[in-house]
This record gives sequence, structure tokens and C-alpha cells, in this order.
Amino acid sequence: MATEVLNGNASRFAARRMALFVFVALLALLVLLPLARLQWLAFSNGGQGYRDAFGTPAIWETILNTVGLAIGSTAVALVFGTLLAWWATQLSPRLQWLRVLPILPIVIPAVASVSGWAFLFSPRPGYLNALLRQLPWWSDLRFGPVDIYTLFWIVAITGFALSAFVYLFVSSGLRNINSELLEAARTSGASAFKAFFQVTLPLLRPVLVYGGGVALLLGLGQFTAPLLLGTNQGINVLTTQMYWATQSEPINHAAAAAIGSPLLVFGIIMVFAQKMLLGDQTRYVTHGGRAFRAAGKPSVLAAVGIFTYFVLTTLLPLVSLAILSLSPFWSANPKISNFTLENFRVAFGESVIVGAIINSVMTSLVAVAISLVIGFIVAVVTIRGRRYWLLRSVMDIIVALPLGVPAVIFGVGFLLAYSMPPLMLYGSRWLIIIVYVTLMLPFTTRMQLAGMLQLGSAYIEASRVCGASYLKTDLWITLPLMRSTLGGAAALMFVLLTHEFTASVLIRTPRNQVMGTVLFDYWQNGGYPLVAAIALIMTGVTAIGVVLAMLLGGRDALTRI
Repeated sequence: MATEVLNGNASRFAARRMALFVFVALLALLVLLPLARLQWLAFSNGGQGYRDAFGTPAIWETILNTVGLAIGSTAVALVFGTLLAWWATQLSPRLQWLRVLPILPIVIPAVASVSGWAFLFSPRPGYLNALLRQLPWWSDLRFGPVDIYTLFWIVAITGFALSAFVYLFVSSGLRNINSELLEAARTSGASAFKAFFQVTLPLLRPVLVYGGGVALLLGLGQFTAPLLLGTNQGINVLTTQMYWATQSEPINHAAAAAIGSPLLVFGIIMVFAQKMLLGDQTRYVTHGGRAFRAAGKPSVLAAVGIFTYFVLTTLLPLVSLAILSLSPFWSANPKISNFTLENFRVAFGESVIVGAIINSVMTSLVAVAISLVIGFIVAVVTIRGRRYWLLRSVMDIIVALPLGVPAVIFGVGFLLAYSMPPLMLYGSRWLIIIVYVTLMLPFTTRMQLAGMLQLGSAYIEASRVCGASYLKTDLWITLPLMRSTLGGAAALMFVLLTHEFTASVLIRTPRNQVMGTVLFDYWQNGGYPLVAAIALIMTGVTAIGVVLAMLLGGRDALTRI
């Protein structure tokens, strides 16, 4: 009898291990196949792709632009993200709603935000440039004084967008600091300034290193701002160079694959560097005591600072979009009497635009549904699969890769991997869905893992003691208890996917567009009022997702991004 029980347990263990192996293999196929296809193509014909990509002097200027964009935008993001997070701790209870304002750049479509900046600071017809030329010392200028189509402004705009990520990381780190440490420093005679730099900032080192690393990786992979703003002045970075290699004649996919290699390698190096710098993270955990609270009274200046930052970096680009979308043409001096809704009527009357909106919503919904299932399985295995440590470790690395590898690399990789037999998916919606699922793997896993850890193991152990299987426990206990987490995760992934542009522009076809790619087409053709209208429609669709996220996931749903 005992032997039969042991044999039964061994059989179940082997079956589960085999099922997990198949699952991990499918994940590897999903994530690693495009990357492997890229490297195979780059090294084919004796490394011809690398010779084409790095054999011209212009490539070194492109690399310098890429490095400058990454480092500069990371510096901007670290300064503003940390400052905003510190200000957020000094808000009075009735102004706590201001804490969400620094996060908005994440949920506003990047392509809409960058377009808005261009409409503000284009040298001649930019709205704010026209106002600045009314000042006495600039009244003799016909252009400027700001030129948005320069590397400086590409760095600044990218830094403003990335500051939202740093803000989230630093805010999370501040919440974990015991305020008694700050009070002890102040009691010992340290000023608020000295306590911040000698107590708070050292304790924030892990989140600053991690947040800075994430910002640096995102800065290296930036695509939208360099593409929309840098093309006018011939400013290229590695991601845009990859794009042009796949669009110009003759098309050189091997060179595009080779150009992306430095970004891929650097992403891997950054992951290992972060682990070495942080080491044992338990050194930075403070136990007991009260939660972090800034010393002194709530600061009005902090509230003014957060709101001013929001107006200058987020609201103004949206206002410029609103003005241009209501105008018949782009002029430096728009007249309210000429305002019309014609651009929105055209947008909702064009079959291409309506089709792109429907396509964006449908592909995003399907991708979210698939991502939720995959994320749930990964989270369950991560928590309960200690016996399968090797497979679990491999799975953990695979699902984290899409966060370190720029989306444009996955776009080119999927274009190459699925545009030939036996997996001929190019031109179908399924290719977009597969790309979206791949990009969402880190997000769905992280959010569901956090939800499961918050639940604890008591419910599962009680269910198992009562004789329920793991499957029955998950269906009747875990999933109902995680309803808000799943709802919030679904809504937030929907937000991120409906304004996805970087990978979509590489795998789209004329008959298979999404909102961001249609907007880019009109941008290239100079239809700027319609661009503004489409950008606002994208923002509206995203806003619906944000509302759903907050309804389903709670008021703090945005902070889970």
C-alpha cells in the first residue's frame, strides 16, 4: 500500500514537472525565438549584417546620440522623480490626490505627448514659441526661440516621461523607511537638509539604483521621441536606425538585427550590474516603528511644485493637442472663431482610423486575457514551485526579459521570426497579439505575484487540509480573492497596450493598423490637425482604461504599474 502511494506521488510529480517543462518551453519560444532569429540573421553570411551596420562613420554618431539620450534622460528622471516623490510625502491629507499627477505621463500615449510637445515648440508655428516671440527681447525673431527638433529637447522630453517611473520606485522606497530614524536624526541636531542627505538618501540607494537602471534601459530603447522629433534634423539613435534599416530601400534586415545587438547586450549587463551593486537587499530594510512621514508641517510649496510640474510637462502638451484638433490648419495664431469639430468628424468617418481604433481595442483585450492566464500560472509556480527550482529560475529570467530588452528589438525580431514558414503570421492580428502578450509578461507576472503574496498562504493551506486539490483551491479560493488584483492588472495592461507604438509600427501592414501607427502615417503626411484629433482619441481610450483600473483595482491601481 505504501509503495503504491509512493509510486502515485512520484507519477504526479513527474507529470507536473513535464507540464511545467512544456509551459516554460512555450514561454521560451515566445520570448527567445525572435531574439535568436535576430542574432542568427546578424551573423549569417559571415557577419555581413554587422559589417553593414557598423562599417560606416555615421554609426558612431548614432551611438553617441543613443548614449547621450540614455544618460541625459536618466539624470533628468532621477532628479525630478526623486524631488516629486519627496514633495508627495509633504502633502496635507486633503491634497493627497496630487500624488497621482506625476504618474500620468505613463498612461498618456507617448506618441500623443510627443506630438503635443512638437505643436508647442516647433520653431515657427509652435504655440508657445509664438507667445515667447511677443516678449521684447525675442520680438525680432521669426523662428524659435525654442527648437523642439534638437537632441537637447528629445533628452528633456524623454526625461520628463521617465521621471514617472523613478517617482514610483522612490515613493515605494520612502514608504518602507521608518520615520523614527529621521526623528532620531533631527533630535540629534541634524537639519532637515542634512537628515535627507545622510539618512533618507542612503536608505533609498536600492530604489535609486534599480529605478536609475530601469530609466537607463528605457532611455536606451527610446523610439517615439527620436523618430518624431529627430527625423527633421537627421538625429538618429540605435532604435530609429533599426527602424530605417527595415523601411528604406533596399531593406537590410541583417543590419537592423546587428544594430540592436548593443542594446540587447547592455540590457543583460545592467541586470547583472544592479544585482552586484545592491547585493543583499535586506541590509536596506528597516523593521518596526512607524511608517515614513516627513518632518514638520505639510508643505504648500510641495503641492505647488507638483502641480506646476504637471502643468508644464503634461497638461500643456494636451492643451496644444486640443487647440490644433479644433483648428482647420496648424497656425501660430489660432482663432477661437475658426474652431470646428471637423477633424473629429473626419477621424470617426475614415474607415482606416475607425478600423485602427477597433483593432487596437480588440487586440489589446485578447492579449490582456492571454497575459492574465500566463501571469497567473507563472505567479503560482513562483510561489509554490520550490521543488522545480531550475525550471522556475529559467522561467523567471524569461518573463523578465521583455522589461530589459527594448520593444523595438522585439518588433524587428517578431517581424523576422513570423514572416516566413512555418510560422507565417505577418499581416494577421495574431502577430500583434503575440507581440503584446510578450511585452506584458513582466507586468502581469509582477502584479499577480504581488497580489498572491499579499493574500498569504493561510487560505490555501486551509483548503488543502479540507481535501481540495490545487486546481479546485485556485478556482474557488485564490481567483475570487484576487478579483480586484486581476481586474486592476487587466485594466492597466489594457492602458499600456492601447497606446503601444514602438513594436506595432514594425509589424503593422496597411490593412492591419493600430491607433499609434495610423497617427504616425498622418504625421508623416503633414495632416497635423488630424494627428491632434487622433492623439486625443487615443488619450480618451486610455482614460477609459484608467477609470476601469481605478474602479476594479482600487484608488492606488496606478501605482501598481
